[in-house]
Amino acid sequence: MSGERLTSEFWVGAYLRRLALADIPCFVTAKGDASAGAVLVKVNTLDGQACCYQRSFDLMSGERAWVVLAEGEEPEVDASIAKQRSFDRDLWVIEVEDRAGRHLLDEPGFSE
Repeated sequence: MSGERLTSEFWVGAYLRRLALADIPCFVTAKGDASAGAVLVKVNTLDGQACCYQRSFDLMSGERAWVVLAEGEEPEVDASIAKQRSFDRDLWVIEVEDRAGRHLLDEPGFSE
């Protein structure tokens, strides 16, 4: 698929399905632009803590990777997400709920 990009909506659908197959609860808290909206993934460990990931482009390697945007107390992470949404209304936000902090973003196919 060199040169082709999946639409955001397609990627989100595939990600949600993969999480469901792993019995990891998840839901879309903000629906962004269907074709090109950026995606944030908030991982809620259900203990008052959370971590938010965003896709980033590594200029050195040319690869896309998931990096931490914010982590810590859940209200602080939520505030960071709200700030991002305030200047990017096309942004998708997916919330994953898993006590072990599993998000599957490190699995093949999710850096596309």
